[in-house]
Amino acid sequence: MGIIDFTATKCKHCYKCVRYCDVKAIMIKDERAEIMQDKCILCGHCLQICPQEAKTLNSDLHQVQTMIRCGEKVIVSIAPSYMGLLKYKTIGQVKNALKRLGFFDVRETSEGAAVVTEEYARLLREGTMENIITTCCPSVNSLIEIYYPQLVPFMAPVVSPMIAHGMMIKKQHPDARVVFLGPCIAKKQESEDARHRNAIDAVLNFNDINRWLEEEHVVIEECDDEPFVQIDPKVNRLYPVTSGVINSVLSTEKKVDHYRKFYVHGLSNCIDLCKSMVRGEIQGCFIEMNSCSGGCIKGPTVNDETISRFKVKLDMEETIAREPADEEEIGAVLKDLSFAKTFRDRSSKDPMPTEEQIREILHLTGKTRPEDELNCGACGYPTCRDKAVAVFQKKAELNMCIPFMHDKAESLSNLVMETSPNVVLIVDRDMKILEYSAVGEKYFGKTRKEALDMYLYEFIDPADFQWVLDTHQNIHGKKVTYKEYGVTMLQNIVYIQKEDAALATFIDITQQEEKARQDYETKLATADLAQKVIHKQMMVAQEIAGLLGETTAETKTTLTKLCQSLLDEGNESEVR
Repeated sequence: MGIIDFTATKCKHCYKCVRYCDVKAIMIKDERAEIMQDKCILCGHCLQICPQEAKTLNSDLHQVQTMIRCGEKVIVSIAPSYMGLLKYKTIGQVKNALKRLGFFDVRETSEGAAVVTEEYARLLREGTMENIITTCCPSVNSLIEIYYPQLVPFMAPVVSPMIAHGMMIKKQHPDARVVFLGPCIAKKQESEDARHRNAIDAVLNFNDINRWLEEEHVVIEECDDEPFVQIDPKVNRLYPVTSGVINSVLSTEKKVDHYRKFYVHGLSNCIDLCKSMVRGEIQGCFIEMNSCSGGCIKGPTVNDETISRFKVKLDMEETIAREPADEEEIGAVLKDLSFAKTFRDRSSKDPMPTEEQIREILHLTGKTRPEDELNCGACGYPTCRDKAVAVFQKKAELNMCIPFMHDKAESLSNLVMETSPNVVLIVDRDMKILEYSAVGEKYFGKTRKEALDMYLYEFIDPADFQWVLDTHQNIHGKKVTYKEYGVTMLQNIVYIQKEDAALATFIDITQQEEKARQDYETKLATADLAQKVIHKQMMVAQEIAGLLGETTAETKTTLTKLCQSLLDEGNESEVR
């Protein structure tokens, strides 16, 4: 299961996530979006902009609650962005509120930031790197490792403040479980990185913690003030706002270095800078890079529109002193632990199509000439060629080309309407004709152009259509005769719920009906003839019967007389 979960059934073919994914780490498979885990940098843009909420963030909240219920020593490392995202009167109230949830202790991640700042200052002093890119933002780190591996040598070989702080806490409390609390999604992936897997045990965001506080009826502003008692990070609390890292470094380093310093925030700007650096246009710079526009203070899990990154930046810069953390305390930490990190090339070698293969894919979507390539971006890719490459790499599908599919559907629709032997009609609730096939002119004498400006009741009875629209029930195979047009039709009318309209097909059965009528008349004539023959036969039979009756009677009389005569002769002989 990925860090960002995906519900395929909610995906509605809008391709918005593809459009907004600056690194195109989202593929379309079986007409549904799917995150490519090995290419995703977890910037969280897709999570924020998905209109159907098809993407959700997998939370460690249940895991953390289970740790506490099991009696484990759980310590929170809270990102400095809490100063702009949580409501409190004193920062000590935040600590007390979290301890009420069962945490053993609450520490500021800025302690780790202070150590990282010292490491950056060391790199600046040494001055051996051509450029130094800060490595606090895990999304930026992934961006470079996966998409711009040529820049890996410029990445400061230092862990992030979160990892540094986890290492510090576990050094002091070997039996503790460390939970990072912040606004970032990519921190979860960073916590699972094999290069420092044991530093952080779970990651929560401020939405998780606010929900938990609400469930436990804990209001931060009503809690006691329980001050943080570990290292005072001071200026390093500025890390979550733009230029926060640079300000921390400038406040910490003891002498001026030769690097030019600037910051970049927002993923598209970071990508532009990376491209510029690949071209060799940037030298001798210390660069603070953050994938989130405005810095961590507006991380991907910060959904509260009332939070202004500009106000938070101004407030934090006004209230946080530009003073370095205690040198001795930081020095002691650096003696005990190594905060080095080796970055590597994690790029994937996707196959690239030949020019001929690109042209073949473009041809399949009706793009046979350069002017056919609209480059509209509706599919999510900036150009038709980019999309063709993605199709070749099995990251995209042909039917993502919306203009092509529209033209195809329209041409098929027109083909049906122009060539169908049956009349096709679509009407709305007002009986306004929305669609009318060309063959209708043959039966009703109205051209398609004329019909589309008419209402159904202007040339046929709309009663059946009205019944379908009122009842939402369909009519199948009803025989209707339009005497005024001399036709008999087999009528099918169905209700279209989405459009609140009725679609009808009329099948001409006039010839069949005429043939059936003729066959019926032939049958009637045949039956009449048969009746006449039967009648005549009966008459003949009766005449024959009458003649046979007379003959039989005469024969009977004659034979009777003959028998009587013979009997009489016998009696006379006996007397003599």
